[in-house]
Amino acid sequence: MEMLVSLLPIILMFVIFYFLLIRPQQKRQKKVQEMQNNIQKGDDVVTIGGFHAKVHALDEETVVLITENGTKLTYDRSAIREVKQG
Repeated sequence: MEMLVSLLPIILMFVIFYFLLIRPQQKRQKKVQEMQNNIQKGDDVVTIGGFHAKVHALDEETVVLITENGTKLTYDRSAIREVKQG
């Protein structure tokens, strides 16, 4: 019984750590993965480097982005930070 009482603070710290740090990070990661999988041709996107462009073509792993002046660039899907609305 004394052993359990002495381990209780460590177990409690792990539970708090899980609910404050690990679980929210997993939720954010799942949301980003879902957004990257739902990208469609014609969507306006922003890359992790801050590049704003429109999706020209899609592949399983890559996205071809086109700028306003017609330049086409190929990025990994994981480089897409957000899909702009509107």
